[in-house]
Amino acid sequence: MNKGRVEAFTDAVVAIVLTIMVLEFEVPKEPTFVALAANASYLVAYLISFLFIGVAWYNHHYMLTLTKRITKRVYWLNNIWILTMSLLPVATAWAGKFIDQPQPELFYFIVFLLWALAYAVLSYALVKDNEQEGHADVAAKIRRMPVYRVHTHWWFWASSVVVAALILFVWPPLSLIFTVVELVVMAIKTTPDSDRLM
Repeated sequence: MNKGRVEAFTDAVVAIVLTIMVLEFEVPKEPTFVALAANASYLVAYLISFLFIGVAWYNHHYMLTLTKRITKRVYWLNNIWILTMSLLPVATAWAGKFIDQPQPELFYFIVFLLWALAYAVLSYALVKDNEQEGHADVAAKIRRMPVYRVHTHWWFWASSVVVAALILFVWPPLSLIFTVVELVVMAIKTTPDSDRLM
């Protein structure tokens, strides 16, 4: 499997998802900041989702740059990961429109968790494939990625269940706050060589 084609396809889907999200932003009907502020909740959700995709792409790029070969399994797992990301425009628009309602916020959180699960499975498959191909150094680098360590640890999933319950019964916007905190940490905590790969 040509690695460059998989990367190009992924990049194209990511670009389309970002474009769809910004097109969901409703242009104010009046030339005032008050009219713009009426869309503030969607703007917040959009900015969080933009960060979401930026962090995801950066870490995905690191993994695929390191890996030596794309197997059929990795190709399909990558497609599943892209599928979960493609749900983000709908989740962002719904959560942004009804920021104080539990069901849209829970749906956004579920999309985030599906993405995290797909990413963890894809990362694990890349680790295993590289190990089988004799590239233990690549597998070790992927394992050391903070995003890999977080999404493959039981406490991340246990805390997600608690957050989901709090979204439903206490404060719906917690979904966006949990997402942005996790993403900021993932954006700051990257592997030392993540910006020096060729």
